[in-house]
Amino acid sequence: MDAISLVGLRETPISVDEVLAAVGDPRAGGTAFFVGTVRGTDHGRAVERLAYSAHPRAESDMRRVMEKVAADTSGDGRPVWRVAALHRVGQLEIGDTAVVVAAAAGHRDEAFDACRRLIDDIKAEVPIWKHQEFSDGRAEWVGAE
Repeated sequence: MDAISLVGLRETPISVDEVLAAVGDPRAGGTAFFVGTVRGTDHGRAVERLAYSAHPRAESDMRRVMEKVAADTSGDGRPVWRVAALHRVGQLEIGDTAVVVAAAAGHRDEAFDACRRLIDDIKAEVPIWKHQEFSDGRAEWVGAE
């Protein structure tokens, strides 16, 4: 069975319940989640609006990251059974869910470790960019370095 149970970029709202159902596995004793939401401030400035854009290869890059995390964290004989990740693209409102990642493993330590690696590696390696507009009229791109 493939460890990747759900991967995608969506313009529509993300359901945490969908992600939970995707990583469900009777072998898992622990499931860890990270839910990233759009906050109303960044670096002390009020955010008015935000949009995410993604490179056409972003979803395949996300799958590659997920495969690596699942393989790396299951090498000690205590496997990560399932991983999932969904990321929004397009215009989002303050409070909207922007990203959900999850990992199900035999034990909580492996689930937590895999979940942290998933979000950290997706943010570092997948070409998804955030455009923020602030109430002071300024704007910035994040992740487009």
